[in-house]
Amino acid sequence: NTLVFIAFTYGFSPLLKTLTESVSTDTIYAMSVFMLLGHLIFFDYGANAAIVSSTLSLNMAIFASVCLASRLPRALHTFATVTFAIQIFALWPMLQKKLKARTPCCYVGVTLLFALAALAGLLTLSGVAALLFSLLLVSISFLCPYCLLRLQLHKDNIHGPWDEAEIKDDLSKFLM
Repeated sequence: NTLVFIAFTYGFSPLLKTLTESVSTDTIYAMSVFMLLGHLIFFDYGANAAIVSSTLSLNMAIFASVCLASRLPRALHTFATVTFAIQIFALWPMLQKKLKARTPCCYVGVTLLFALAALAGLLTLSGVAALLFSLLLVSISFLCPYCLLRLQLHKDNIHGPWDEAEIKDDLSKFLM
């Protein structure tokens, strides 16, 4: 299966490279941003919600990657980008799901390892970006859940005319 996939992707790379020649670069970038935002919105994070669609999410991410890859200088670059996108957007979530189901400790370790690797890679490019990325990781992983738990203490249910009707069966009226 892997050889067939690699052969088809490599064979179609020249076609993918010329796919969006008639479309302006600004349009490609804007379309890719919207598709990747859609990927984030529709991705299956494990919640049972009506908005979750793993197929739509994957298609949006691959479409954005193909659009971005079509702007690269050579067909080999396009092949590498599309292959990497399929690994990141299709294969990596399946591996994470299996790791989480079978060995949760290994899942946490791999997640931390990749977060630290991304932070180290970003640090080689820009210290400010690495600092912002680490603040984002800390706030999403620790600060937001802490605030959510703290705010649950102040939660109050208010009952009023907007609530669903409750049928009260008072048998004492019928017995008298």
